[in-house]
Amino acid sequence: MNRFEEEIYRCMEPVAELLEVTENPHHRAILENYRLHVHLEGSGQYERIVAPDMMVDEPVYRINWGEPTVIRGKQGVLDFYRSAGRYVMWNSEDRIAVADWGLCDELTFNFLTTGEILEEFGVQVDDKEAHYHFKSRQAFVWPYDERARLIGEHLYVDETSAIVTRVDESEVVTPERAAEIHRELLERLERE
Repeated sequence: MNRFEEEIYRCMEPVAELLEVTENPHHRAILENYRLHVHLEGSGQYERIVAPDMMVDEPVYRINWGEPTVIRGKQGVLDFYRSAGRYVMWNSEDRIAVADWGLCDELTFNFLTTGEILEEFGVQVDDKEAHYHFKSRQAFVWPYDERARLIGEHLYVDETSAIVTRVDESEVVTPERAAEIHRELLERLERE
């Protein structure tokens, strides 16, 4: 197992730690939804994310990666996730808080992808065919309703913190391998 696979396995540990000390049932439900959402997204199970028990009927996503955009409705959300399935993403170094309205997570957001895809985001690289680790500090603000269903995602990137590092082929994690890891983690959660 390489270092990136290890980080993917551990990406939801901060949520698990917060769940250990969170007693409020609504806050716990929000954290459980968030953790499940991340694993469903990572494993490519997008339809489950937009299910009526996980998400409101008309979600709104506000994303400022590259060109700022607003995504409205479940079909738009599905299209967004399907386009993101071309690369590997995970959180690290989270500072997460939960409240009645939802959660906020300041984190390092990691992408593992090709130079070609990074250039689509406006990131210049030396070799479009090579793989790169792109990371930056970001703030995720996710509002939830009274039933602990996701209302939307507000994703804000600190572009001044961005770091791009070329990755040796031995450390490349494919989207398929990342999906396997997330499915394994989902199975563990279901057993618990």
